Amino acid sequence: MTDYGYILTLLYWLNVVVAIWIMLRVVLGNRNPVATFAWIFVLLFIPYVGLILYFFFGRETRRRKYIRERFRLQIEQKALYSYRNDEEHDASDEYSALMTYLERSADAYPMSGCCVEHIADTSDFFTRLLTEISLAKEHIHLQFYIFENDGLGRRIRDALIERIKNGVEVRLLYDSVGCWSVNNSFYDEIRRAGGYVEPFLKVYFPLLTNKVNYRNHRKSVIIDGSLAYLGGCNIADRYVKGINGGVWRDTMIAVRGSGVYAVQSLFLMDWFFASGSVVSGKRYFPTLPSCGDAVVQVASSNPIGLWRTIPGALVKLLLSAKSYVYLQTPYFMPNETVLKAMQNAALSGVDVRLMIPLRSDNSLVDNAAYSYLGMLLSAGVKVYLFHGGFLHAKTIVTDDNLSVVGSANLDFRSFEYNFEISAYVYSDTLACDIRNRFIEDMQWCRQLTLREFEARGLYTRLKQSVSRLFSPIM
Repeated sequence: MTDYGYILTLLYWLNVVVAIWIMLRVVLGNRNPVATFAWIFVLLFIPYVGLILYFFFGRETRRRKYIRERFRLQIEQKALYSYRNDEEHDASDEYSALMTYLERSADAYPMSGCCVEHIADTSDFFTRLLTEISLAKEHIHLQFYIFENDGLGRRIRDALIERIKNGVEVRLLYDSVGCWSVNNSFYDEIRRAGGYVEPFLKVYFPLLTNKVNYRNHRKSVIIDGSLAYLGGCNIADRYVKGINGGVWRDTMIAVRGSGVYAVQSLFLMDWFFASGSVVSGKRYFPTLPSCGDAVVQVASSNPIGLWRTIPGALVKLLLSAKSYVYLQTPYFMPNETVLKAMQNAALSGVDVRLMIPLRSDNSLVDNAAYSYLGMLLSAGVKVYLFHGGFLHAKTIVTDDNLSVVGSANLDFRSFEYNFEISAYVYSDTLACDIRNRFIEDMQWCRQLTLREFEARGLYTRLKQSVSRLFSPIM
């Protein structure tokens, strides 16, 4: 007869030994102390489940051979470095420190003579995208975290196939985790037509443990090397139709001029990373005339670099602001440095406004986000809860002359684990457009007051505080 007591005892001690071994690895890994304590908490108080969570999401794989930067020089020297723009820029005096930081931490070189257009309507974006795809002559490069097999996804896929049949090169990168539910046959139709499709960090179950925590969250499109789109939109019906009866509020930008070189270069580096294939040549970087007065720095961030560019640049932006900083993000779980910078900016008299969804698509994340708001409200930060649908826009605008639009959320995952793309645009026109849209969005918001926040019940406070403990590992 099987001695179940003996087996359970053996499993218990096995769990203890493995948990202790993992906690030693976590501590010796010299991670962010908050994340370290979060993992120790999970391993101690959620037996067995904690081991599974760590196995899937916690293992430090930055030094593994499949995440290397060996490709950087191979691609960059053939791409962006050849098209650097070293002339002086109008924005260089006021934002010289930020520009230098982005250049040194993320190889984000200032590109002048750009025209940048704000697109705050997702239907408008997808209409434009389908039109530009139909007009493409040379190549189309797309990169999305999610490319869903639904009505919108099939329309864009079919439009790509039509261009392939007319001699246009098509390359599509999608994130393996973000597109976990999409059957390979959906992408195979593009391949059969002659296009190229690659997953980023391919995940195979049960081998997904060593890659699932690192996700390519970038969203960008390059058409013929002369037009680039980037921002927060993925390709799925919900981005047009919304969720739970509300609109999906997102932001993209269209870039023309030399800034396109930077988006193209980043795509080609990711393409090499995913496929092992070097794609380079003048045809992907055509001569582009100056078309506007915007200066653009396209900064990439990833979990393998020495520097955490996104939070670092945000801190510099907050502490250099003179009049205002408006921020929109669907997920708000900042690190301590960013949180303090927001407080310090508000305490210095800067009008700091944060807009987040009243409800996102993740209640655990919502609870964690709300736990940070009291510290901001106490410092004078104005917090707006968007209730007109799902706010998915990721924008920052300051002082009517600098805007940040990209794929990064203001949370630990975007700061530490994701591959992200952000455009820092020095342009009065774009900044005023994004500022005005923020103010327009405020009509769909409820402003949260410190009194209301402090009046929360015990259960709500406890739920939010416990959720916050897990924010570094969400």
